Amino acid sequence: LFGLDLPFCCFLRFDDLKEGDVVRHEGKRSDGYLEHIFKHAAKELFGVDVKEITYKALKNKDFQEVTLEKDGETVLRFAAAYGFRNIQNMVLKLKKGKFLYHFVEVLACPGGCLNGKGQAQTEDGRADRALLAQMEEVYTSIPVRLPETNVHVQRMYQDWLEGVDSSKVQDTLHTTYSAGNQSPSSLDIKW
Repeated sequence: LFGLDLPFCCFLRFDDLKEGDVVRHEGKRSDGYLEHIFKHAAKELFGVDVKEITYKALKNKDFQEVTLEKDGETVLRFAAAYGFRNIQNMVLKLKKGKFLYHFVEVLACPGGCLNGKGQAQTEDGRADRALLAQMEEVYTSIPVRLPETNVHVQRMYQDWLEGVDSSKVQDTLHTTYSAGNQSPSSLDIKW
């Protein structure tokens, strides 16, 4: 259900959508799907129905963590890292083997998408806080629809991906990672 921008947009026609058909994912802002994935993982993996998640700011407001505890043990640990400084710190921790997270939502813009450089700013190039608050209010007024209940997504799975459990779903939407040999290169980034 995630990461379907290109195939999803190419497959579906949106010219028949009406204003009332516009929906959003869970979460208070237009960031990614961290909240939805966290709730879904808690339910599917641990049988815990999470109604609301609480973000804990770590070093700054743009690096936050969400955890799920069961029987006194932290079983899920997700993070939201916004802005290149936080992304760099996260990569350093990963390289040092001190990476604690099962899932990380990474966004280049500090403050998330609504605060991005493509948004309206003051004349001196700073985020317009009043406009940002207004955009967040408008965004949260849009109804929430879980991706798996979206008729367009269901149709895409059935018609294009040949069913939810098909080999085409596995090949198209799933990825595996393995450690690769690092060769010295002038293009290597040293953070």
